[in-house]
Amino acid sequence: MIYIVSGTQWGDEGKAKVIDFFALDFDYVVRYQGGANAGHTVCFNDKKIVFHLMPSGILRENVTTIIGNGVVLELSELMKEIEIVSREINIDGRLWISRKANIVMPYHKLMDKVKEEATGKDIGTTLRGIGPCYVDKMDRVGIRLEDLYGSKDILKQKIEKAYLVKKFMFENYYKISDLPTVEEMLDGVLLYAEKLEKYVADTEKILHNAHKERKNILFEGAQGALLDIDFGTYPYVTSSNTISAGALIGSGIGAFDIANVIGITKAYITRVGGGPFPTELKDEIGDYIRKQGNEFGSTTGRPRRCGWFDAVATKYAIDINGVKEIFLTKIDVLDGLREIKVCTKYRLPDGSLTEYFPANSCLLEKVTPEYLKLPGWEEKTFGLRSYAKLPDNAKRYIEFLETILERKISYISTGFDRDDVIER
Repeated sequence: MIYIVSGTQWGDEGKAKVIDFFALDFDYVVRYQGGANAGHTVCFNDKKIVFHLMPSGILRENVTTIIGNGVVLELSELMKEIEIVSREINIDGRLWISRKANIVMPYHKLMDKVKEEATGKDIGTTLRGIGPCYVDKMDRVGIRLEDLYGSKDILKQKIEKAYLVKKFMFENYYKISDLPTVEEMLDGVLLYAEKLEKYVADTEKILHNAHKERKNILFEGAQGALLDIDFGTYPYVTSSNTISAGALIGSGIGAFDIANVIGITKAYITRVGGGPFPTELKDEIGDYIRKQGNEFGSTTGRPRRCGWFDAVATKYAIDINGVKEIFLTKIDVLDGLREIKVCTKYRLPDGSLTEYFPANSCLLEKVTPEYLKLPGWEEKTFGLRSYAKLPDNAKRYIEFLETILERKISYISTGFDRDDVIER
């Protein structure tokens, strides 16, 4: 059985809790894209553990986790997470990292910083060097994890080759003189080589064998579908394919039958960084949602932009992901609101209406959301674990979303705990 869990908005849909919830029934959990720019929070033993690189399923002792070739690795962050998680649970033999994964180098972070400053921070990158690392990967000058275990001289040559043009730009265009040397960067990556070696493997081979043995495999997306490099609100996107199809390329498992794609959807919608956001609320209701939902970035701490549920954008994301059923999160954040709105259509600049999401950012900036109003509820949904106990208006809201999205909402998260889930 192969499942893929994918976010259907601009990220921050609560993927970590969902992965942790499903992992109990899976043998493998696989992270297939992104890097340390993604923050996934899981509550475990009364603690909040934030993952940036490790698969969220690592906290289930029955699970073997894999960081696939599609992920870009910040070695210091990876080692830090391994140390933190190892204090909570045994991970020996339960974590494998693709030797084909690319490494985020110091010049990637620096390039991220200077480019963002030069463009006026319009994209809103996390400055973790993710984009520049993917650029080098595609330009065939990336440093892969396997390079740490070959010839030191060859690794040095690879770093010199990748750094040559960047160093020229830093010195002559951006006027930066205090730059790391090749030797410093070489020693920096080799510092982690011995510590990480026991986790490095041909992970695609592990997955092929697992599939042959009919093991259950769960794929974990890092960012939401609307940030996909091809199908997201370009250029306000991340640098990898976040949709479910990316799981195959980012892991090497092959085009086997996918049993299910589960889309994670917040009961409202948020966004971090720049880019169009038709339903954004810049008023007291937006502030209320941000406060109630603790909508601050796990990686950056930045306040997230909050808005009403956007059915146009979410339906688009559901379709390009091939979602079969939905896991709705943070319904409890809407507790106490007298009225709730759902965007069901966009009015285009020429006055016409559309139900299809125009991923073109220039056009999306100009659309006006058309809302349907629904009554809110005063009763609390937080911590409820039975659909029958939900307030009537909360049920109506959920069932309306099912109708407009044309998918069943099979799971509803009502709190922080891994068991605060309603299964329908």
